[in-house]
Amino acid sequence: MLSGPSIRRNPSNTASFERGTVFSLKEVGVSYGTTQALRNIELCVKRGEILFVTGPSGAGKTTLLGLLAGALRPTVGSFQNHARDFFISQVFQDLRLLMDVSIRDNFFLAYDSYLYESKTHFLANLLELSKVLGFEDKLDLKMSRANGGLKQKVAIVRALLAKPDIFIADEPTSSLDFESAEKIYQLFNLYNTKRNMTIIWATHNKELVKGFAGRIIHLHKGKLIYSGHPCFI
Repeated sequence: MLSGPSIRRNPSNTASFERGTVFSLKEVGVSYGTTQALRNIELCVKRGEILFVTGPSGAGKTTLLGLLAGALRPTVGSFQNHARDFFISQVFQDLRLLMDVSIRDNFFLAYDSYLYESKTHFLANLLELSKVLGFEDKLDLKMSRANGGLKQKVAIVRALLAKPDIFIADEPTSSLDFESAEKIYQLFNLYNTKRNMTIIWATHNKELVKGFAGRIIHLHKGKLIYSGHPCFI
């Protein structure tokens, strides 16, 4: 499964999604054997929300995102997914890019005639996003020759090309400098404003998100210990 579009849609089942709730978790826990990765999580994610998930390594960030993305199920508690039939794009830490083809070819894996009028229209979007992130001259570069930061940019752009309603990303800027990471956020913010895209972004870097709009939740040893504005964390 690629880290680009994980896409599902059922146009007849939009009621609960449009009412505002995307994900609802009540007293949720996730265990791997005797290890409790998440404990007693209470969380509601709204349509169009920007949600940062912070915490140190091992806090449960990746497990929480895996649960929201549908890759995991709770061991205990109630988890309601009101967005399971809609467009969801994911970028996880392994990126899952195809190394033996070009960056351009990786992007075209996201092409869907349902979403675009033509491949020309898709290419125009591809070029625009590549230019914003500063690698429009590297589209023919073989993916295996790209550095870590460029690979992250490619994975993010490929996911956005799917025109998702929900974007779930696990440390999507870990290999990028602050300036590049800020450009990524500005791009996310644009999609949030223009398309009401729900963004769920996990990061260990609390300083990075303090100046950004959105809500932050902080995990520690599997517990949700803070939920509020980034500037107060």
